[in-house]
Amino acid sequence: MPDRIQDLDRRHIWHPFSQAETGPDLPVAVKAAGAWIETADGRRILDLVSSWWVNLHGHGEPSIARAVAEQAARMEQVIFADFTHAPAAELAAGLAALLPGDLDRVFYSDDGSTAVEVALKMALQYFRLTGAPHRQRILAFDQGYHGDTVGAMSLGQSSGYFRAWQGLLFPVEIVPFPATWQGDEEVEGKEAVALAALDSALGDDVAVVIVEPLIQGAGGMRFCRPQFLRALAERAREAGALLIFDEVMTGFGRTGPLFACEHAKITPDLVCLSKGLTGGFLPMGATVAREEFCKAFAGQTLDRAFLHGHSYTANPLGCAAGLASLALLTAPECLEQRQMIARIHEERLKAFSEKYRPRALGTIAALDLAEGSYGDDSATALKQLFWDNGMLIRPLGPVVYFLPPYCVTADELNAAWDLLERALA
Repeated sequence: MPDRIQDLDRRHIWHPFSQAETGPDLPVAVKAAGAWIETADGRRILDLVSSWWVNLHGHGEPSIARAVAEQAARMEQVIFADFTHAPAAELAAGLAALLPGDLDRVFYSDDGSTAVEVALKMALQYFRLTGAPHRQRILAFDQGYHGDTVGAMSLGQSSGYFRAWQGLLFPVEIVPFPATWQGDEEVEGKEAVALAALDSALGDDVAVVIVEPLIQGAGGMRFCRPQFLRALAERAREAGALLIFDEVMTGFGRTGPLFACEHAKITPDLVCLSKGLTGGFLPMGATVAREEFCKAFAGQTLDRAFLHGHSYTANPLGCAAGLASLALLTAPECLEQRQMIARIHEERLKAFSEKYRPRALGTIAALDLAEGSYGDDSATALKQLFWDNGMLIRPLGPVVYFLPPYCVTADELNAAWDLLERALA
């Protein structure tokens, strides 16, 4: 069976972020449970990247699987422009209860990229509706990544992922991001440079400032300090610009608290969510807006409305999975697991010198093998070593990181750190 599936794969499938010409045949996954993935040849692989950061509680988590199955038996899909349903309403209320301030209005979409597109379109329409159509400039941060659709690519054009479409992206002004790590003695100077650049860029024609709060994910797990975000938020508010937090990766407990905006003590105008939203079971995105922001779209004519939607908006199966995942996320046991992961990360990073730029926050830990960007092959051998030892990592160029599902055990996580420490000794 594996040979047949791999043959079909070679003939018919185009994989993401891969070079088919040089890439090996991919292993056939047949089963997954907890933090482990099983392949057709009987290997068990420890998933140290939460299957592209989506899997919060473990593969095949029984309570989420039951919720999806029960919802599928009742209603699998309904057009959300003409109906509402209990899973969507209850999940929106659950998100609003957990997010800070008046982030109370949820617009559902399909994934992280579309959640960002929604936020951008909302923000630009908001200023047209409120008598400030001249506000069209958008500010984003160096090495930021917000997804692969055109608007999201435009925001992330400095990341290096989108050179093939450089002439087709719309204008976005890029300001420095003060990336830092443990023992970084230059962090205050970098923050001063970034804030000075932001001050120069802000003006009464800026509509949006968007940032991945605390951690830039695909850009290389680049960290910033909460105080930098607070200074950024203050400047954006004073300039009258809307602040968007892209929490597609940082949301749902990854940085310690449930959301990075909570960690940083900031209520942005819009928050983009996806990845962990359904616990890794189904694709879904959400853009959450402040109540006051939404009032601008109210009126008697359709041209004031936000004319955007997706065929699977608020899919009942995804919403049911999201509700079940939130129940697990807010249980004391999940907090204990996240705290255990954070403690191990912090303790094990002590073995790595500052040349690796070690850094950890919540359930995410990272270090740099060298200078470089995505596509750099300096960590290829390390990835293979982990695979040979039954562990999955996916370095971002020279950046090695652990971002495990919350069900990982202390022994499993320490085994990964042991292997990394031996490999770099």
